[in-house]
Amino acid sequence: MSKRILITGAASGLGHGTALGLAKAGHKVIAGVEIWPQATALKQDAEAAGVELEVLKIDLTNPDDCAAAHECDVDIVVNNAATGETGPISEIPIDRVKRVFDVNVFGTLAFSQPFVKKFVERGNGKVVFVSSIAGFATFTFLAPYCASKHALEAIVQIMREETEGTGVQIATINPGPFWTGFNHRMYDTLDQWYDPKTNFTQEEPIREIQKKFWSREIEYDPRIMIDKMVEVIPRDHHAFRTVCPEEVIPDVKKYQESLWELTV
Repeated sequence: MSKRILITGAASGLGHGTALGLAKAGHKVIAGVEIWPQATALKQDAEAAGVELEVLKIDLTNPDDCAAAHECDVDIVVNNAATGETGPISEIPIDRVKRVFDVNVFGTLAFSQPFVKKFVERGNGKVVFVSSIAGFATFTFLAPYCASKHALEAIVQIMREETEGTGVQIATINPGPFWTGFNHRMYDTLDQWYDPKTNFTQEEPIREIQKKFWSREIEYDPRIMIDKMVEVIPRDHHAFRTVCPEEVIPDVKKYQESLWELTV
């Protein structure tokens, strides 16, 4: 059955591919982008792909954008928009950390609440939060992003409990590392403030991790994740948490277990 689906963060990466894929599968898709030039590009991409999309400017930190989106009549909301910062958490400027939380946590929650209320009132609807494996594991020099996704995971898990029995479905999608450019852009932010001459954190370990994300050494083909999102998002029933690729799950569980063995 065709669904009416709103997805944020559709200008690039997984959101872009998923928006086009959902439309190709016959769903009515409202695709949110952060800035107007992205809207023009996405419309052109949709035309080239032979699909129809309604494109909205949805900057999660812009109340007017969010208010306009809240007028949309949809069956499913997919919170895909996110941002990130990298660098040693002992030194990264706090304003940069706040920006990540403003988008990934506060903006995402504020955007979702009116839809949850609407869905509760009518007795059906689904809100999907695109989190990350960084929501239940940590990665060196990715503290702002990891912390925001950990916070989002807690919010979503509790929201699911609190809305149980209302007819509203709450779910997460947790991608591993994919070759979309998102991780590269996160690491590029480091060079806007980090200076090895003044910062006490050694540069070499930061650059070593940065090089891994600039290669294809640890990232997967995004088509795997896009296909999974196109499959799962419209379904009436599926797991609360969708992790992809599944092969990362043992490593995440091993990491979580290791925390109980740490000493100081």
